[in-house]
Amino acid sequence: MRIGINGSSLVATGASLGRLVDHAVTAERDGFASYWLGQMAIPDVLTVYAVAGGATSRIELGTAVVPTWMRHPLMLAAQALTTQEACGNRLTLGIGLAHRQIVEHAIKVPFRAPAKHMAEYLAVLGHALADRKVAVRGDIWSGEDDLSTSARSATAPPLLVAAMGPRMLGLAGGQADGTILWLSGPRTISRAISPALRAAATEAGRRAPRIVAGLPICVTDQPERVRAVINGVLSQYGQLPSYRAVLEAEGAQGPGDVAIVGNAQQVRTALAALAEAGATDFAATEFGTSGEEFLATRAVLAEVAAAGV
Repeated sequence: MRIGINGSSLVATGASLGRLVDHAVTAERDGFASYWLGQMAIPDVLTVYAVAGGATSRIELGTAVVPTWMRHPLMLAAQALTTQEACGNRLTLGIGLAHRQIVEHAIKVPFRAPAKHMAEYLAVLGHALADRKVAVRGDIWSGEDDLSTSARSATAPPLLVAAMGPRMLGLAGGQADGTILWLSGPRTISRAISPALRAAATEAGRRAPRIVAGLPICVTDQPERVRAVINGVLSQYGQLPSYRAVLEAEGAQGPGDVAIVGNAQQVRTALAALAEAGATDFAATEFGTSGEEFLATRAVLAEVAAAGV
């Protein structure tokens, strides 16, 4: 299982472009395989990666995730291919539906037919990225264009879809390269996500899909206190239906219950359990209530990344 760092908490707290780039540079220096950022209102994550690509040389740069409703798939393809050229073909493009409450509040568009929306979005985006030419007509998303005239050194970035339910997992395995998760623990991955994803990929004749698991993680000697703080900071996820379903499937009351929290050995054991469940990657959202906890967490993650799980 490859170990990466998810810096989305910095986006949520208003970090500058320079701070985000420095965070990615540090992740590469510390030996991590990948670096992930979520797209919120601002900054534009693909623009961040165009800059970070010039400051790094090896680390994979992944979006976790870009919401589909806000960008036409042709526009996203143009942005992704430009960023891919800028970062030397190290981009992985993670996309997702986001949530009804967020979409309808932000852009005043009805959140309807989400599975059909994603299937048509992938049809346009997939051809635009892989073939550089697209002629697709759908009920929700259509596109006809030629993207072959520039960014010629850019390869099609791997495409991941945030997915939790059966229909979305079918699309992630059948039309994309896998899924990127948030708050899904080993029970959910092994029992629901991995089997459905791999079956869809096999049926479509695609290679084995990636499963990028994302969880809060903290090395601490006060686990109950840290879990309580995580529950408070991430309380909004318990109110979103899709995440509520994931937490219930894991037998968890809140995000703190699925977080990887404990001493160094307990954290190593939990990471090994994720790998055993079928996760191919772990995108760590580092958490701490003190500088010592952050340092201890980074040290264990770097140790596991170097050793492999």
